This record gives sequence, C-alpha cells and structure tokens, in this order.
Amino acid sequence: MSRYAHSKKLFERASRAVAGGVNSQWRAQQPPHPLFFTRGAGSRLWDADDNEYVDWALGEGTMVLGHSPAGVIERIIEAICGGQLYGGQHEAEVLLAEKLCKLIPCAEVTRLALSGSEAVHLALRLARAAKRRPRFIRFEGHYHGWMDGEAVSVNPTPDQHGPRENPMPVPWSDGQRASALAECVVLPWNDLDLARRTVERLQDDIAAVITEPVMGHNGCVMPEQGFLEGLRRTCDTHNVLLIFDECLTGFRLSAGGAQQHFGVTPDLAVFGGAMGNGFPISALAGRRKLMDLVATGACAHAGTANAGCASVTSALATIEKLEADHGAVFKQLADRAKHLMEGLRRAAQAARVPVLLQGPGPMFHLGFTSQLRVRDYRDTTRYDRARYVRFCRAMLDHGVRLLPRGVWFVSAAHTEEDIQKTVAAAEVSLKTL
Repeated sequence: MSRYAHSKKLFERASRAVAGGVNSQWRAQQPPHPLFFTRGAGSRLWDADDNEYVDWALGEGTMVLGHSPAGVIERIIEAICGGQLYGGQHEAEVLLAEKLCKLIPCAEVTRLALSGSEAVHLALRLARAAKRRPRFIRFEGHYHGWMDGEAVSVNPTPDQHGPRENPMPVPWSDGQRASALAECVVLPWNDLDLARRTVERLQDDIAAVITEPVMGHNGCVMPEQGFLEGLRRTCDTHNVLLIFDECLTGFRLSAGGAQQHFGVTPDLAVFGGAMGNGFPISALAGRRKLMDLVATGACAHAGTANAGCASVTSALATIEKLEADHGAVFKQLADRAKHLMEGLRRAAQAARVPVLLQGPGPMFHLGFTSQLRVRDYRDTTRYDRARYVRFCRAMLDHGVRLLPRGVWFVSAAHTEEDIQKTVAAAEVSLKTL
C-alpha cells in the first residue's frame, strides 16, 4: 500500500466538494498529490497516513517559531475565550501597533488586515491617492498577492517576457481585468540603471515602485549591492513612493524586517506571514503624512475580521518571542540556515549534481543549474524545475517536506538533528536523480 494512501483518498474526496481539491493554488503543486496533515509540533508535521516530516515549508514561511509554539498557543486560547471578534476596538491591537511602530523603521502609523494580498492592495491604492498618478512599477517574478492589479508577471514563461528593456506585463490568471496590465510597468529586477531611466521617463504617471527586498517567491535572489539604495534615491528624486513587500522578509531577517537588515527605509511596507506565526494577519506600515489619507477615510480601507482577537494576540506573542534576548533568535536562524546550506552543498557535490543555493539564510533557494549566480527572474527560468519536483518527491519519501518552487524556510524550532536528517535524506535523494 502507498505510504500516502489515506491522503490520496481525502484528496479525491475533497476534489468533489472543493475546486481542485485545495483552497489555495500554491497547494496544488505538491507531489505526488496534495497531502492532508493532522498535526504539527515544532519543526515536525504528521500527515493523514501518520508519516512524520521535518518541515521546511512552514506554512509558506509563515511559522518562524515553528508549529504550535509553547507560550503563543496558550495566549491565543486565553484571548479567544474572552471573545473572537468584537466589531470594535480592543487594547491588544493598540499594543501591537505600538510595537510595530517601535520596531519597523518606516512605521510611524500602521493599519491591520488579514492577508498580504489585502495589505498590498491598500498600499497601492494609498500610493495612487497620495500622488494622484495612476501607475506603478513592479518587477518580474515578484509576488504581491493574487488580486487583479497586483498578480502580473508573477511567473511568465520565456516566450512571454518580451524585450528586457520593455517587458510585457503578463496576467497571472484568466479573468483578470485588462486594465490591470495597463496600471503597472514591469521591469527586470536588479537593473538599477533601467529602473532609474524608466522612472525618469514616466515620472508624471508613476505613483510608486513596489518590490520584494529579497525576491523570495522565485529564486530567493538577493538585491545587488546598491540596488535598494538606488531605488530609494531614484524615488526621492522623482517624487515617487517606494514600497517594500515584506510578507516573506518581515520578522524573518530581523525584528525590523529587510529594511532594517539592509538599512534602506521605504515610504510604505507590507508585513504578514511570520508576524502572526501562521495566523491570518497583515499590516501596512508607513509615514504618518501618507497614512493620514487612510485615517481620514479619503483612501478607504475596511475589513470585518481585521484585528481579530486570535490574530492580534498571536502577533503580539510571536513578536515578543522574537525580541527576547535582544533578538537572539535571528542569529540562531542564520546559523542553522548556514549549516543546512553547507550540508546540502556537500551532498550535491558528492552526488555530482550541479546546484545553486542562495538567499539571506533564514530563507534560501535550492535549484538545479550550472549557473554560478542568479540575479533576476529571467535567470531563474533556466533552473531544471522538473528535476526539482522529482527531488521534492524523493525527499518526501525520506521524511522531509519541501516546497516545489525551491524556497526553504528555517524556523526557531529547527534543530541540528533536523539538519542532519535533512542532509542525509538529500544525499540519498540526489543520487536517485
């Protein structure tokens, strides 16, 4: 009998009642088929067939403390026993906002939402309202949520790219409104000169430049030296807002996000994911002068479940743990990631399989390629993705869960034992390829 037999039956059952059998498109990609999980603790997950895994997916990177962290879950239970959703204010959301403003360099004022997609949508609406300009610049391969205006050129194929100097905006989905493609200008990442010239040429139309500070969803590509600083100077020169999408980097690279890590402060930034350790919460943070448009209602923002008791409490408890001992957990994340990456490189060399590992550490990417460096999305299209999917399946059979797109997330719960188990599984799995 297959070791995934019960999961397969559940998936077949789900497919009769749930579109595609999954409730997020990213989950459809897991080989051999979407698995069903029953529980998680620390760095480990158990599926419906009682298989145990070291989890490097971590709920798409959201669980920086690992699954069900002690001290966080207890506080959430206490909070929701007092109420779930008031449809009004409560003190915990004020405490969270104050903490965000203390930690995040760009945060003078914040607004809470439920998902990164919503917060990005608000950030771009606010940019258009503030600058009275209709368009924004975004970069190929960056993911800013699934909504029409933002889900453009997320993963275009090479035949869809168009010329490097003037890429084609490519919709992520059928059914997106055509005007969404006209609202954005798409550029390759890490090309500061092209970004500067484009902003200068279109400055009367451009409200904002939005970027992931690390291109996390595709290749975990680091910004080249001076790139983020150059975007900041360019935006200042031409009166354009700079927006960081920190849904992946926020509360993973440092308590103040990638903007603190790299020393570049945007005008607005979006946080999510790790902030609530898996609970649905996101935040838009920015300068008071800009956020006043939200405060007055001139730039409308709403949401019935915003600042719910469980989500806010989870974020408060998570951030407090991340702050403990002067943020010692961030060094721990970096050290564990370094050891893991070194072990994976050794395993690949022993198997004579060409791989590239890159990223800031607490999040990194492994891809099959002979390239020595990947600097933008177009470079990532040369990865052997089919081979990586086979690698994911082999690792799964050896008790290690990975995301098929190649990004790995390290949590505070991962141990040296987890690293040893993972490297040993990689040594065997790479040889089978």
